[in-house]
Amino acid sequence: MFRTFYVASKFIWDLALLTPRKMKLERLQKEGNIKESADLISITTNKWAKQIIQSSGVEIEAIGLENIPDGPVVFVSNHQGYFDIPVLFSLIDKPASFIAKKELGTIPIFGKWMELTRCIFIDRGNKRQSLQAIKDGIALLKEGHSLVIFPEGTRSKSSDMKDFKKGSLKLATKAKVPIVPVCIDGTYKVFEANNGKKITPAKVKVTFCDPIFTDNITKEEDALLNDKVEGTVRKNLLSN
Repeated sequence: MFRTFYVASKFIWDLALLTPRKMKLERLQKEGNIKESADLISITTNKWAKQIIQSSGVEIEAIGLENIPDGPVVFVSNHQGYFDIPVLFSLIDKPASFIAKKELGTIPIFGKWMELTRCIFIDRGNKRQSLQAIKDGIALLKEGHSLVIFPEGTRSKSSDMKDFKKGSLKLATKAKVPIVPVCIDGTYKVFEANNGKKITPAKVKVTFCDPIFTDNITKEEDALLNDKVEGTVRKNLLSN
């Protein structure tokens, strides 16, 4: 239980210590300084994530980091637990944001940081807003900023994997950026396996699969894309 209290306290304290960076980010974004803002987002989120991972006792085995292409990418991952976010932020060495449910944006301090790091919030009950979120995501990718999406739509809280929702890969095909399928295995053991009451150390394996390039994708390939990406992630999960 001490570890849980320590990680929770560090989570809040680290964000508070980042207030000067928060103010700088706000200024850079107000000035329209996209490059410097993106670099600061990458450095800040990576540092924050590594501190959370270290304090929680999570051990990460990362495979296939060399498969990540240069430039903007859409990382498409299964979603086992809340720790998927710091795990991925600790490994992705480029400006990246998440597509997240709007409820996360209401969390004090954390929600503001998500907004500043250019996360895109989706209201699942509002089709018009969801379409606008996709447009915003495409614009962000065209700026050179990468995105992480969890097409299951919710945490599996286990080693199982739910079906990927259709349409989530339009971000990549419309922006003509590569897709990198990502398989996460073990994050649910950190928190969700403990009934969401305590944090315990766990070993997590993250596999970055071969990229799928979408700049010259055919209609036939596009129609099969969701099944292809889902199948790749599921195959890796089952082989662990």
